[in-house]
Amino acid sequence: MAKERLSPELSKLMEEEKLNRSYTDRAFADHAAIRRYQNAHPTPVWRPNFAKDIDRIMYSPFYNRYTDKTQVFSLIKNDDITRRSLHVQLVSRIARTIGRALNLNLDLIEAIALGHDIGHTPFAHCGEVFLNELYNNHTGRFFNHNIHSVRVLDKIFPLNLTLQTLSGIAGHNGEIELAEYHPVPMDSFEKFEEELEKTYTMRSYANKVHPSTLEGNVVRISDIIAYLGKDRQDAASIQMVGDSAFSSSIIGSINSEIINNLVVNIIENSYGKPYIKLDEAHFQSVQSYKKENYSVIYANEPGRAILFRVVKPMMEEIYEQLLDDLIHENQNSPIFLHHIDYINQTSYPREEAYEKTEPNQMVVDYIASMTDDYLIDLHKYLFPDSNYYVEYTGYFNDLYERRLRMQGQLGMED
Repeated sequence: MAKERLSPELSKLMEEEKLNRSYTDRAFADHAAIRRYQNAHPTPVWRPNFAKDIDRIMYSPFYNRYTDKTQVFSLIKNDDITRRSLHVQLVSRIARTIGRALNLNLDLIEAIALGHDIGHTPFAHCGEVFLNELYNNHTGRFFNHNIHSVRVLDKIFPLNLTLQTLSGIAGHNGEIELAEYHPVPMDSFEKFEEELEKTYTMRSYANKVHPSTLEGNVVRISDIIAYLGKDRQDAASIQMVGDSAFSSSIIGSINSEIINNLVVNIIENSYGKPYIKLDEAHFQSVQSYKKENYSVIYANEPGRAILFRVVKPMMEEIYEQLLDDLIHENQNSPIFLHHIDYINQTSYPREEAYEKTEPNQMVVDYIASMTDDYLIDLHKYLFPDSNYYVEYTGYFNDLYERRLRMQGQLGMED
């Protein structure tokens, strides 16, 4: 499958408009950024509003934890498959490529992209399902990682990010593809808080939250582009599937083709427009590839059975123990020593002490912040006599298996 190129007509128009600066400026203006707390000092010209948001996200206490959180494939020791830390960088890179072509605000795009998954649970979407079930059973409320990412950056750590960055993060849901992405205006934190509360009390309402800017919508579609082909590439790299496992279409068959062809189509159909758009053929291919990924990869992911059989009850035991520790004020519990104390070490100004947070919410905050390995180690610490045991697929499993096969063949020859 050949990589697509922009039409000569659009390429010429873009070059002329860039040279003459005559393009329609649809970038969200930095001076229009809304913060909950406005700084008394003027914003320096060398560090505009959304650049500040990037810095605050990257230096926020939970940013490091992206590194040991599963993107798709859990319980596999393999440095060549995507972790969540790489995923957010890929989203940022793809989104900024689109944003530059469409003359949008690249700082705003980067801030949304780097922050969009910071509230994700360990063990990817299975972990999210497990935590949501526990939280809902205890409180009747719902957990959604996109909304929790806002909570991390606005409540757990009050970074005073702009409304536009937080709106883009809340509305990034990469599980729902659209042919056209239109901004939904959001002009106050009061309205934003009302919208967020609905996601906690109404099932699936988090899927209805949309970014308020074109930049946020670019990140939303880039989230899909970043994983659509990369997950296929990763599945092949762990030898889960062969080259013939997936179909091919107009958007290509390998990751680089998929990224290029979708980016080119978005630019072709969105340049100068007040929305982000794929044409019908490319949109249908995205839908088809996503369904195929679910049936071929996600439903059959090698560690999935272990996640449901072992990790799910481990998370449940952790949840109940931590909740009991909070209720009985067990100050020696990890939720005090590793979570509450850790949060209180930060110097962000708060309207009220974090300890006043509802206990179930604090347990959710803690578990969602965990990396995969941390959750496993915490369970071992809390329940040293447990029969639950997680075994990773090691770096040399394939070589061990090959050695056993060779030994078996030699034995048969003897």
